[in-house]
Amino acid sequence: MKRLLTGAHGFVGQHVQAAVSCTPLPPEVDLRDRQTLAAAVARIRPEAVIHLAAQSFVPASFENPRETFDINLMGTLNLLEALQAADFQGRMLFVGSGDIYGQVPEVELPVREEHPLHPRNPYAVSKIAAEALCYQWSQTSGFEIVMVRPFNHIGPGQSARFAIADFAKQVMEIRLNRRAPVLHVGDIDVTRDFTDVRDVVHAYTLLLDQGQNGGVYNICSGQEYRIRRLLEQLIALAGIDAKIEQDPARLRPAEQRRMVASFDRLQRDTGWRPTISMEQSLQDLLNDWEKQLQ
Repeated sequence: MKRLLTGAHGFVGQHVQAAVSCTPLPPEVDLRDRQTLAAAVARIRPEAVIHLAAQSFVPASFENPRETFDINLMGTLNLLEALQAADFQGRMLFVGSGDIYGQVPEVELPVREEHPLHPRNPYAVSKIAAEALCYQWSQTSGFEIVMVRPFNHIGPGQSARFAIADFAKQVMEIRLNRRAPVLHVGDIDVTRDFTDVRDVVHAYTLLLDQGQNGGVYNICSGQEYRIRRLLEQLIALAGIDAKIEQDPARLRPAEQRRMVASFDRLQRDTGWRPTISMEQSLQDLLNDWEKQLQ
């Protein structure tokens, strides 16, 4: 099966390419360029599509919301139109975000797909709009679309823009004597639902084949992890001693103190469940930073 992959060169895209055979959308093809995109899709003639490409950095969505919408919403529309023009009759997986739920009261945890959507940033709004667009096309076009809402990812290759990857980088720099034994952190007394990126990719491949047309699925571990505890695990795995210091510059309003979601629907339809332990994810993340820093 020829699978078209957008966003192939990002963190998740690289893991998709490692896991399944796919044809990356050429990096010079911009989703906002309708003609170039249509020509590329017509040339590739995919039988399935995994649509990862997005502007996913929340601060950037505040700085330039129009660009975020141009890429995430209009880029998705351009892709759908290009597929239709190429007489695509396969299945597409649209990758959204668990961020679209917004602030969820603790009494309503774990988050399920039926929970109301209360976006609190332009990125989340753009993903809701694109997901709604994909649902409409799943009902009215000649091809099927499955939508996913992944929560926090973790694993080798992740950018230091993300907290756990940043902590792993700092820990490895200390171990390699590249910095003083002081870890600079933000608010680490919150909880989040983390899933290894390789488990996430496995869920994507299963849903591309087995997900319901027009269906939406949370992708998560169903486990609530305290950030402080994960940092302590990284320190222990690296075998270092380090002082933890809160950096005011890293503090952001954490309105959501706790977060955990449910993958019951995903498991019901595909049998999926996470298989990679948090300890393994953290060790692989440390190993990856050791390679990069040496």
